[in-house]
Amino acid sequence: MTAAAAWETVIGLETHVQLRTRSKMFCACSSAFGARPNTNVCPVCLGLPGALPTVNGQAIRLAVRAAIALECQVHRRSIFARKNYFYPDLPKGYQISQYEEPLATNGGLTFSSPDRGVVRATIVRLHVEEDAGKSLHDRVPRATAVDLNRSGVPLAEIVTGPDFRAPQEARAYLLALKEVLQYAGVSDCDLEKGSLRVDANVSVRRAGDTVLGTKTEVKNINSFAFVEKALGVERERQIAVLEAGGTIEQQTMLFDVKANAVRPQRSKEESKDYRYFPEPDLPPLVVPEAWLEEERAAIPELPAAKRERLVARYGLPAQDAGVLTQAAGVADYFEAVVAAGADPKPAANWVMGEALADANQHDGALRVAPGPLATLIALVKGGAVSTQAAKRVFVVLAEHGGEPRAVAESLGLVQEADAGALARWVDDVLAAQPTEVARYKGGEVKLLAFFVGQVMKASKGKADPKLVPELLKQRLES
Repeated sequence: MTAAAAWETVIGLETHVQLRTRSKMFCACSSAFGARPNTNVCPVCLGLPGALPTVNGQAIRLAVRAAIALECQVHRRSIFARKNYFYPDLPKGYQISQYEEPLATNGGLTFSSPDRGVVRATIVRLHVEEDAGKSLHDRVPRATAVDLNRSGVPLAEIVTGPDFRAPQEARAYLLALKEVLQYAGVSDCDLEKGSLRVDANVSVRRAGDTVLGTKTEVKNINSFAFVEKALGVERERQIAVLEAGGTIEQQTMLFDVKANAVRPQRSKEESKDYRYFPEPDLPPLVVPEAWLEEERAAIPELPAAKRERLVARYGLPAQDAGVLTQAAGVADYFEAVVAAGADPKPAANWVMGEALADANQHDGALRVAPGPLATLIALVKGGAVSTQAAKRVFVVLAEHGGEPRAVAESLGLVQEADAGALARWVDDVLAAQPTEVARYKGGEVKLLAFFVGQVMKASKGKADPKLVPELLKQRLES
């Protein structure tokens, strides 16, 4: 057994998700991303004396919807609390969060582990809170600037149990979580804009041990790939320390992307360090039963259920169903293409191939409507255009619209299936290649591909490639 194999990794995740609201958690300031620094602020989010918070009802609705989607128990009554710490981007000196009585607890989310198959991660709690501001280290030479636009932006913090046994599992869970939250309309989960941020607790213990080791918290992770890398680096660091006879200190680590390394930031705080106490300016949060019912009704078909249905209804491979359900709306687009008349498997291939490739280059927009794509697929099936020609037609449809057959005709891509026209092209090619014809008749049957290519060249791609080989064989073997 290798040194690494003698150790078991234990990981828990804390995910901060920006709720999809237009205003902040406790004031009417815009929560939009990208405004000039310190322009979306007011006395409440600046923490000025005498300013009082008011709860954003839409943020609570979205948090409740997230809790329902993650199979949590939503508590009708929860308490806001002050989390006290001092940092330049926290203007009040405390953050309004929840602690002893959170909005929701005891949920779960299944994901596919590369090593353990289907695993259910425990959602220990989901609570709402406000975001802090942002320290900027690249705006002012030799100084740190502070932008408070994010201060007060509504967040849902989703905390798992220590359920992951490898960095790859943490990444798989986060991808599953992102899918669920996007489907439910809770958040756009845009990592580049900070709409989803991850802190990871990691420890190691001897294989077979049941007692958890000392954990560290890894921060500064802004992509799922970096989550996996950072956890792998920290795991190896802890194993090396323990193998050398050292001990692990409970501390917060920062992941340095360029160096692919972690470095200590500060001692890891415990809950007592934050001196939580109930927020005196806010009453208990009471969620009406009617809200719960409305949000339950608002939950759409979620990714796992949709994948199962696509496989059962359309006979798709599980892998295809997985790709089609990765982004909200793509599976609906696929089903619309099928409803317009396309066969399921070719429709899936086109959506996963050309449609998604084009969408990735145009902010996720599926630019060819389902009807025209179904018509284009039918043209390929009927032999009117080749697959390669159809891809050229797809580009024009995406850019300019139009009717697929008319576009194909305007580009000269409609295949010729007329027997007389095909015979003329075949006869002209064979007459022009007497040496190759003799070689073929002498046993070099692999030259058939050469003749097919020559016919397609002579016809400028219009000859039906399914009919050309048979006609050539007839001529060459007669």
